[in-house]
Amino acid sequence: MKFQGTPEYVATDDLTIAVNAAVTLERPLLVKGEPGTGKTELARQVSQSLGLQMIEWNIKSTTRAQQGLYEYDAVSRLRDSQLGDERVHDVANYIRKGKLWQAFEADEKVVLLIDEIDKADIEFPNDLLQELDKMEFFVYETGETIKAQHRPIVIITSNNEKELPDAFLRRCFFHYIRFPEIDTLRKIVEVHHPGIKEALLTTALTQFYEVREQTGLKKKPSTSEVLDWLKLLLAEDLTAEDLKTSGQNALPRLHGALLKNEQDVHLFERLAFLARSGGR
Repeated sequence: MKFQGTPEYVATDDLTIAVNAAVTLERPLLVKGEPGTGKTELARQVSQSLGLQMIEWNIKSTTRAQQGLYEYDAVSRLRDSQLGDERVHDVANYIRKGKLWQAFEADEKVVLLIDEIDKADIEFPNDLLQELDKMEFFVYETGETIKAQHRPIVIITSNNEKELPDAFLRRCFFHYIRFPEIDTLRKIVEVHHPGIKEALLTTALTQFYEVREQTGLKKKPSTSEVLDWLKLLLAEDLTAEDLKTSGQNALPRLHGALLKNEQDVHLFERLAFLARSGGR
C-alpha cells in the first residue's frame, strides 16, 4: 500500500515519503503548511490513490474531542421516557457515533482526516492521545469497548495557528508542506489549467512570486490563490503583454484574487505611487 500521488495532485518526493512512512509506522500523519497548500486535498488524494473510503472530521473552535468518539443524547431519552416510548429502554438508541467510531467500526481500512486541529481548544489534541494511540475507547453508557477493526490511516492538518502539545506531537509523523518552487508550481498549474500558453504562464508566475516575496506583505498568496488568479486571467482572455503593462503599475491585473486584505493592497499602491514619482 504505497502512495505515489495522483494525476490530479502533484505530490513531491518528500511528501510521498512522509505519507508512506506514516502508513508503515501506523502513526497519524500531522501535516502543516500555509493555508491553501493542499493539506486537506492530500487526504482526499491518498484515499483515492489507495482505493479507500475517507471519513472527514472538520474541526471548529467549539469542537470537543468527545464528539469524535460519541455523544449521548440524554435530553431525547428524557423526552421519550415522558412520552412512554419503548426505545427508552435501550440506551444505545441515544448514542450518536462520532467520526472516530465510524472509522474504527469500518469493515475495511479507511482514511480518517482530522482537519485543522489547531482551531480547537488547546486541550483537544491531548484528549485524543489514548484513542489515537491504542485505537480504542470505552463507552460508559453501554459498558462496551470500541476497538478499531482495521487501523485507519489518520491524516491531521494544522495551519499552525497555535502550538500543539509535545505529547501529541510525539505520537505523530510530521511533515511541513513547503510552498512549491516554480517548476513544481508549473506542474500543478498544468494539472488544473492544461494547455495554458507558455508566455502567459511565465509572466504570470513571475509576477506572482514577486508579489509573494514583497517585503512587508501581511498575507502571502497561496497555491490555491494563484490557481484562481490564472483561471480569471484565462476567462478574461488576457495575454502576457497585458500582464506586463499592468505590472508596471505594481498592482497586477485582477489582484483581488491574490491580495486578501487592505493593508497589502495599500502597500502595492504606495509602491506604485513611488514608482511613478521616481519616473518623473
